[in-house]
Amino acid sequence: MFTIEQIKEAHGKVKSGADFPNYIQDLIILGVKGYDTYVHDGSTVYYGLNNYTATAEEKYPEIKVADSPNKELFIENLVKHQHGETDYMTFCNHCAQAGIAKWRVDIIEMTCTYFDKSEHEILIEKIPV
Repeated sequence: MFTIEQIKEAHGKVKSGADFPNYIQDLIILGVKGYDTYVHDGSTVYYGLNNYTATAEEKYPEIKVADSPNKELFIENLVKHQHGETDYMTFCNHCAQAGIAKWRVDIIEMTCTYFDKSEHEILIEKIPV
């Protein structure tokens, strides 16, 4: 099974949202089936076969996630990030400001779903391959 160190190595190649599709390909090779990333501290739970999980602890000091989602603002900032205009930390801060509490990547379905604090789906995207 995969380790957090292997995932960190793959993530180290990511400089912006434009690098995301290659990162997903690296995770597939490692055997990752999906993961949840929590915006408030950057912690991530990775899922593999047979209920295997590996957790990466917080990446940064806690940031406050807005109580109400602003889908339009989020999409605007997401597009900027996907075009390589913002780094990861800026994207996380933009998510928090727009009320995005976590995102879930489903590598089997090739989707990325963004949720608010109440676990309501705000946006579901297909991951480009």
